[in-house]
Order: sequence, then structure tokens, then C-alpha cells
Amino acid sequence: MRVIIGEDEVLLREGLRHLLAQDGFEVVAAVGDAAALLEQVDLLQPDLVITDIRMPPTHTDEGLIAALRIRETHPGIPVVVLSQYVQRRYATELLDQNGGGFGYLLKQRIADVTTFTADLRRVAAGGTALDPEVVAVLVTRASRASGAVGSLTPRQLEVLSLMAEGRSNARIATELFLSEKAVVQHTSHIYTALGLPVDGEDHRRVLAVLRFLASVAEEYR
Repeated sequence: MRVIIGEDEVLLREGLRHLLAQDGFEVVAAVGDAAALLEQVDLLQPDLVITDIRMPPTHTDEGLIAALRIRETHPGIPVVVLSQYVQRRYATELLDQNGGGFGYLLKQRIADVTTFTADLRRVAAGGTALDPEVVAVLVTRASRASGAVGSLTPRQLEVLSLMAEGRSNARIATELFLSEKAVVQHTSHIYTALGLPVDGEDHRRVLAVLRFLASVAEEYR
């Protein structure tokens, strides 16, 4: 899998390059600013882009803007953005784009190499990967703003959170020590409560859940 990295901190950039190479990824470019990132994406057409949100020159949201531009001009290229802190607005802006193939992870997750690279592969395959802390913020805000989420049981909220992270039914069942049949029953209740259509494709159901959570969280600003 051909990957481009956008990260202005040299140590982290080179650390990511080494980590990914060790796990079978091919890093075709690693750059330190958003302009170079966009240039290399146009030139090399990678299978996946990983970028920091805060990039030179202002170190605010240049990386996010670059990610959104890539998703607009190259919709077939999946993008994972990395951040030091939870910023709900960033997740919401990514969700405003159509389709899957995106991730928003905190940098601290890189330390769990197995989970991190699994998340990258899921995004590259057209799925989604949202950091658990980002999901927690969305679920908490949605619970306060929406009677629908507030009506869910504690177990259903656990299932909802894992769904929003992009986990499959099998993974949810393993993490919560449930049968897959029980997970299906919980997800059915969640769809009914949220007024969402049931869809057999994992990434579509995740997008539906995330957009619902983001929309009600936005209303609760």
C-alpha cells in the first residue's frame, strides 16, 4: 500500500515512516507542510494519505484544509488526519464530505501499533476510523441534545460508540463479550431509536451514525 505522510515534526514524521515500513506499507513521500503534501498527492496518487491537522505556516488547520481538498479533488484517495487534541469541529468537517475512506485519530494512538495500522488499513479499504475520545465527545453531546440518544441503554451506548469508531459486529462482540446475534439486536434497536435505515454495509452504517451524532452535537454548541 503506497502512503504519503504530511507531518512537520521531523522525529514523528520519520518515526511514522519507519513504523509503516515495518508493517508492510510503502511510504512514497513524507513532507513537512500542506503545500508539499498537496503537490505530492497530485503527483503520486497514493493509496492513503496521513496528515497532521496543524501544519506550517500558522500551525492551525492547514493539514485539515489539505485533507478536505484531497477528499474533494481525489475522492478515491482515503485520508487519515492526526491531532494532538480532540476537536469536534474537525470531525464534523470531515463528516460533511461524502463517502467513507477517512479517519480522525489522536497522535497518542500511534503507540498502539497494531490497532493504529489496522485502522489505517480499514480506512484504505473505504471504511472509517474515529478516535474513541472523539466518539465520546460526540456521544456525550448528542445525549444531552437528543432524546433519541438519551433513550438508549448503557449497553446500547457502548455498542453505538464502537459502531461510530468503525468497528465491525464481530469486533464489537469480542470487545463487549457478547454474541454477534446480541450485537445485531442492539444495533437494530439503535437504528430504530435514531430513525436511521438499516444498511448491510459496515462503512455506510458508520457514516449514518456519525452524521447523526455530529448533527445533534452541532446543534448543541
